[in-house]
Amino acid sequence: MEMRGVDMKEQIMLFIPMYNCEKQIPRVLKKLTAVRSYFSEIVVIDNRSNDRSIELAKKALEEINDTATTLLRNAENYNLGGSHKVAFAYALDQGYDYVVVLHGDDQGNIEDIVPHLQAETHRHYDSFLGSRFHKGSKLVGYSTFRTVGNIIFNFIISVVTHHRITDMGSGLNIYKTSYLADRFYLPFPNDLTFNVFMLFYGIWKRSPFAFFPLTWREDDQVSNARIFRQAWIILGLTWRYSIGAKRLFSKSMENLNLMDYSFEEIYANKPKQQS
Repeated sequence: MEMRGVDMKEQIMLFIPMYNCEKQIPRVLKKLTAVRSYFSEIVVIDNRSNDRSIELAKKALEEINDTATTLLRNAENYNLGGSHKVAFAYALDQGYDYVVVLHGDDQGNIEDIVPHLQAETHRHYDSFLGSRFHKGSKLVGYSTFRTVGNIIFNFIISVVTHHRITDMGSGLNIYKTSYLADRFYLPFPNDLTFNVFMLFYGIWKRSPFAFFPLTWREDDQVSNARIFRQAWIILGLTWRYSIGAKRLFSKSMENLNLMDYSFEEIYANKPKQQS
């Protein structure tokens, strides 16, 4: 099926974070064939993988000649949150209007965002967030125990925040760069709670956001999340948010790490736009 790109006046960067994704990253990049016209640039950021992720990502990117592509490697392991900070800074510096985040582990499906880009739904929100537990989502290889647990978990957080929350962080999201411009996210932890802080901050600031359904697979991926420990941490953050959001984010400012989030460019191909 041919997919028409959005208005070229709107510049959208696709950011793919990866860490030890040698099995998945070739598949992820190959699946972009039908949707590349939506993106001005595809930026893969490697977080110091110790497998063949860099080699295989570079090989796959070299086969893409119709879209700008860039492969970066973090100077240090910044964790997932730190890779987001690198990508957000890159998008802001390059003048992009939106950043789409697609994890490199091939759990999310990039085509789930396409209908929303076509309908321009994303333009209504600062954060448009993929949700594994939204009505209409499809979970493949995801246990019933984890599904039910997440639904209960999200219900508790919805009660606390007075917003309907259907996911605390998935691998497919889109952010408006004008929302990111003051770089409020820099004090947030670099670990897997980064997305939780992003969500809570948006709620606190009354930033418009919404969720959309996903197709989510668990095949050969190795999750970095420790399910029960992560749930306990998020519940703790939810409690801290409920008793004082301002204090929570003020505390994160105190812990601001002034690292420069530097990186090296491994590969880049910037084909000229055809008139």
